[in-house]
Amino acid sequence: MVWEAMDSVLEQKPGICRCEKCRADIAAYALNQLSPHYAASKMGEILIKTGSLDPDMNVAILVALTEAVEIVSANPRHEKGSISE
Repeated sequence: MVWEAMDSVLEQKPGICRCEKCRADIAAYALNQLSPHYAASKMGEILIKTGSLDPDMNVAILVALTEAVEIVSANPRHEKGSISE
């Protein structure tokens, strides 16, 4: 769900690097801010996806991603000349 919501958050932040390293760092940061929801089966995946209908969960994901974008863009782990938009 974090990966699925990332593009909509990045669209709101022009000029932010979208390279694979930055995207992975954004996802990792956001996921560390959220409570875990794991699925080990197709049924578990369906139950978690059903939870995505919860507005509070969607807001929490968007808040975590927005914060992650700010943190990662201020401290990218790649060379300054390798920014991809």
